[in-house]
Amino acid sequence: MEHDVFVGVDWGSEQHQVCLLRGPRFEPEQRSFAHSSAGLQDLADWLAARCQGQPERLGVAIEVPHGPVVEGLLERGLAVYALNPKQLDRFRDRHSAAGAKDDRRDALVLADALRTDQRFFRRLVPDDPRVVQLREASRCDEELAREQNGLANRLREQLRRYWPALLAIARDDLVDPFLWALLERYRTPEQALRARPAAATRLLKAHRIRRLSADQVLAALHTPPLRLSPGTAAAASEHVLLLVPRLRLVTAQREQCTARLAALIEELAAPDEDPQSARPTDVAILRSLPGVGTRVLARLLGEAAQPLADRNLAVLRTHGGLAPVTKQSGKSCWVAMRRACSSRLRLAFYPWSFAAMQHDPAARAHYLALRAKGHSHARALRGLMDRLLSVALAMLRDGTFYDPTRRSKSVPDSP
Repeated sequence: MEHDVFVGVDWGSEQHQVCLLRGPRFEPEQRSFAHSSAGLQDLADWLAARCQGQPERLGVAIEVPHGPVVEGLLERGLAVYALNPKQLDRFRDRHSAAGAKDDRRDALVLADALRTDQRFFRRLVPDDPRVVQLREASRCDEELAREQNGLANRLREQLRRYWPALLAIARDDLVDPFLWALLERYRTPEQALRARPAAATRLLKAHRIRRLSADQVLAALHTPPLRLSPGTAAAASEHVLLLVPRLRLVTAQREQCTARLAALIEELAAPDEDPQSARPTDVAILRSLPGVGTRVLARLLGEAAQPLADRNLAVLRTHGGLAPVTKQSGKSCWVAMRRACSSRLRLAFYPWSFAAMQHDPAARAHYLALRAKGHSHARALRGLMDRLLSVALAMLRDGTFYDPTRRSKSVPDSP
């Protein structure tokens, strides 16, 4: 898209510095706007006045590809482009060999880079409201999982400190309401020595536990306690009783997030209202792939909605960390894993490829072939994910569901 007005926005928590370049002459116009509803409204009005009612003439460059500034400008029909901060740092060197940096200079660098090197920027488009909700719910689920894992690890350490016999009941799963009920009923190992079979049976029945018997539970509860310094068991027990309610709350919230993710995916997977359209939705196609569950699909749609809609394999491979980084000079050549990528998208790719490797014969064969060539487990999974991503985009392009036998059928029989 051709623009003749170029704007750079240096985003800030309280103030946004804006630089505008217009015409062939290099005459920057600088302004600052407060991060408030009135300030963002003034920014939009100022830009609208500069483009004279023709928003297609104006292009806006910004580092952060999300937030109220970006969303407000997109809602007004302006063309907004995002640039990686590392690339902006390289563009900054063109304006100052000494490495000078300030908000006004960064806004100027953004506007000038968009004027001269627009091909390096990524055009932003408004997302479907359901995709926005799916992305937020997926990120909340990720944060809750991290918090749940941290609390479970703290609980494990406390049990190792004063009551290791209960870890045999938990079987390394500390997110267990039955274990929490035991800890709340019997606060110390000394109290658990007085446990009766009837109480253990009631707890097992209340939590529908069949993998354990009352005798096994009583054996763990009646295990002689460790010999510790006076007050150690009581102090650790108080710590545990503070962790259990937090674990219960985080677990319940994560279950709510999972239900919300499933509901949003069902809405996105629903067919179009047009009865003559026989093409399945992208979500329905992606769900047919092996290894794609609710959380993987939510992360994939939330973090890579636009590349999936564009069927852009190169962007997906780069943002997901699948495309390797090659550095070659003279006779030396060095290839390494890409680390400058979206961690959330990589977090979707790894369990996808791992689950596909376990449950799909074709994916398993591809993984084993890579391992036979000497690749590590992680490298083989990245190679498998690369193949799965190519297959997924081909399915989206053709509007077909996953067929595990199609690849073998396409190979001619050997004479």
